[in-house]
Amino acid sequence: MSKVKICGLSRLEDIEAVNNALPDFIGFVFAPSRRRVDVETAAGLKEKLDPRIEAAGIFVNECIEVIVDIVANGLIDIVQLHGEEDDGYIKKLKNACCCRVIRAVGIGRELPELPVQADYLLFDTLSRQRGGTGKTFDWDVIRDYNELPYFLAGGLNTGNAEVAVKTLKPFCVDVSSGVETDGIKDAEKIARFTEIIRRV
Repeated sequence: MSKVKICGLSRLEDIEAVNNALPDFIGFVFAPSRRRVDVETAAGLKEKLDPRIEAAGIFVNECIEVIVDIVANGLIDIVQLHGEEDDGYIKKLKNACCCRVIRAVGIGRELPELPVQADYLLFDTLSRQRGGTGKTFDWDVIRDYNELPYFLAGGLNTGNAEVAVKTLKPFCVDVSSGVETDGIKDAEKIARFTEIIRRV
């Protein structure tokens, strides 16, 4: 069964919604984004998060020391990288904080060279803004990939999530804008999305 990750949480209402739906993971964005949260906000949200849900922290080319501090303070359980972080960076980060790492990979027309030090990959639509486009990519590009477990992102919503899971059988499906209404997380869509994945 594929797991569920709801990314881009920034309000207490978002935490209430996921606590009711109980996805496997949520994401706090610490990189430049309209969904960005600061450390203080993330701490308050994590305190209210159901302990059965793991929190990922999303970073873009961040100093390793900053990430280590955030992990050490218990704000996140897993690190998600969306910049140019290479295998050397990932190895150094994991040595510094013993954390699991998700490495995002933008997918265009073909599968690029992939990192090997990450614990998971996250396949998303290739874009200058490093994800969050709300657009899908050609799933055929990754159809035969079976090395590291991966998170599938990019334009997922309640209309295509079931097909995505049946087609690719990813370790986890990752959604953000697909469970929003007018740019705000929608509790009903979060519940519906999670329910769809649970029954596939």
